[in-house]
Amino acid sequence: MTRTPLRPLARILKARAQGENPDVIESENLRLRHEQMRDASRNRAEVRLLVLGVAFFLAFSAIGTRMAFVATTEAAEPRSLASGAEILAQRADITDRNGRVLATNMLTHALYAHPKDMVDPERVSKELATLFPEMKAEDLLRRFTDGRSFVWLRKVLSPEQMQAVHDIGDPGLLFGPREMRLYPNGTLAAHVLGGSSFGAEGVHSAEVIGTAGVEKAMDARLRDPAQAGAPLELSLDLTVQAAVEEILGAGMTMMNAKGAAAIIMDVKTGEILSMASLPAFDPNNRPNPVLPKDAEPGDSPLFNRAVQGVYELGSTFKIFATAQAMELGLVNADTMVDANAPMQWGRHRIREFQNKNYGPLLSVTDVIVKSSNVGTAKLALQIGGLRQQAFLKSLGFFEPTPVELVEAPGARPLLPAKWPDIVTITTSYGHGMSASPLHLAAAYATIANGGVTVKPTILKQQGPRPGIRVMREDVARSSVDMLRAVVTRGTASLAEVPGYQVAGKTGTADKPKRTGGYYKDKVINTFASVFPASDPRYVVLVTLDEPVETSGTEPRRTAGWTAVPVAAEITRRIAPLLGIRPVVEAPPLDGLTAVRN
Repeated sequence: MTRTPLRPLARILKARAQGENPDVIESENLRLRHEQMRDASRNRAEVRLLVLGVAFFLAFSAIGTRMAFVATTEAAEPRSLASGAEILAQRADITDRNGRVLATNMLTHALYAHPKDMVDPERVSKELATLFPEMKAEDLLRRFTDGRSFVWLRKVLSPEQMQAVHDIGDPGLLFGPREMRLYPNGTLAAHVLGGSSFGAEGVHSAEVIGTAGVEKAMDARLRDPAQAGAPLELSLDLTVQAAVEEILGAGMTMMNAKGAAAIIMDVKTGEILSMASLPAFDPNNRPNPVLPKDAEPGDSPLFNRAVQGVYELGSTFKIFATAQAMELGLVNADTMVDANAPMQWGRHRIREFQNKNYGPLLSVTDVIVKSSNVGTAKLALQIGGLRQQAFLKSLGFFEPTPVELVEAPGARPLLPAKWPDIVTITTSYGHGMSASPLHLAAAYATIANGGVTVKPTILKQQGPRPGIRVMREDVARSSVDMLRAVVTRGTASLAEVPGYQVAGKTGTADKPKRTGGYYKDKVINTFASVFPASDPRYVVLVTLDEPVETSGTEPRRTAGWTAVPVAAEITRRIAPLLGIRPVVEAPPLDGLTAVRN
């Protein structure tokens, strides 16, 4: 502010010259100066008040906003003691290929206690022990009265149990909401889904983690927040799975088997439309894996026979020897092979089933149709051990299957330490090396689709995945024709399903003893098939553990009498479900047709 003189000389001189009082000028200037000072002071005060008011407004707005936010939102989730990370309770659903739910989440409640808030701990202990048989009243009373401030009681409560606890009426009993995993179809596809359990737990939530099967193998995907809860789509067809498990269970009972497995696979994509293993379990109540010391791993209902079961698969391997021999140009389907039995190789004697002799000569097709060990051995010797190993390796028999199940990496095929000629011979007809039924299904899919390898998968695919060609199309076609002949005039005649042209191969393998050698009355039976033979689309594979067919006068243990009828019924049931129309075959021209006027 520019200060004006109170007695400016020019005005004073002029006022005196005009006879005016100069003091008036000083008084007026003093008044104006005071007014200017007062206005400036007022302006400063107004600015300060405005700034202070804005500051108070912003502060109270922030406090009010925070109070409103806290009042309208739930409390933050508890943190796990180990990592300090928030518990991620949400887990994506699992569905079949058509969107039907296989695994989902259900809101339930956990039960915990604040002993210091209890009115009558003794009464509460007795009533809880009455409601929950696994709890003991004396143990509960000790925990309620030893000075603890918090006690976990149950992780999951049903609505009825929750109401019963609520009726006890003690303020020290509290409920915490949480999600749990629910498998609405019970035992259906249990070995594929596997199961889940609680990980990090808090009062108001619990982390759900996979414990087996696809739940554990795909755990990161199912818990990934970036997926926004999008369901995991499996390749399974729930309707097909239900039919397969029903028939397999009935077949297992009828054939007096201790266990069974079945696989339905798309030959072009490797998608598994059904995978069943019996006995099964309910993933909602996963049993204890502990077995008696003398029990086999396969005796556990948790054991997935289709993936974890590593067996000698018997004569189902013979088609690989013939296919490779044709691929190498050593033979064709009509080439005659020495099949004179028994065959002596060093100190080893190669015999046929029941000491038969199909020789002296058989065509390559009839080697498969009659399931000749000697004929297959002669083909294997022409191929040689090194080439045989390379071919089986290309079909996936030397590594665990890549299917998206946590059990798969541990199911490594059992291979001979060395590969002399006798191993080449026995491997050609499925003895001396062991693999899982899933290995076999993938190899048969390779033959069925024209000779291109497939990777078995339990996840839904959008189309065929490019594989490696391991045999020519004409070789694969001839191999399927041989498998078709096995059904029409060979060891698998009971596999015929009118209209669906089933092609397949039986395999009966003696079961090995733990102490060495083989049982004479225990077998693993397998039937691997494809249909329809004219344009193969699906593999159907059935394996039975220790089956015995007892409808006749003598017990029968071969695959043709046990695994084949079960596989045939599965094909008959699922073919319409898969949308495959039966083909009505024309009757033979030399047949007679009855007519009636």
